[in-house]
Amino acid sequence: MISRIKGRVWKFGDNVDTDVMTSGKYINLPMDELKKHTFEEVRPEFARQVNPGDIIIAGRNFGCGSSRETAPAALKAFGVGAVVAESFARIFYRNSIAIGLPAVICPGVVSLGNDGDEAEVNLADRKVMDHTTGKTLDFQAFPDEMLKVLECGGIESLLKQIKNDQKKI
Repeated sequence: MISRIKGRVWKFGDNVDTDVMTSGKYINLPMDELKKHTFEEVRPEFARQVNPGDIIIAGRNFGCGSSRETAPAALKAFGVGAVVAESFARIFYRNSIAIGLPAVICPGVVSLGNDGDEAEVNLADRKVMDHTTGKTLDFQAFPDEMLKVLECGGIESLLKQIKNDQKKI
């Protein structure tokens, strides 16, 4: 996991539903095809313009709706560096952490800046900085167990590491 993530801000409001992120009509497509439809109903330019390291900033209850693992997986497939929100739907939050996508809870983040700003998320220092506006906010620390999952790049990588460590004993 990278402790400092820098990129363009993609700003969203409250109650962004997983069905808006990755519509159910594309659920059976391979990820390389499915990700082309990410946010197409609300941000049709997203799939064409998102770059590795970009940061999603959102309001409350990001990732509500269906338990759709493809939603955080599509964001990670694009290389989105982090999702920073006022709050998350629990299942989206857990799915994101499980695949190594930082889901950062940061009260007040929607007031930080604007869509298209250059921002940075510093996971080690627990800060979100908007380099365009010069504003900085602190965010909640991850529980130790979740931080370990993120540091390994997801739960699958963590389990492989544990298995390899056990072989050395």
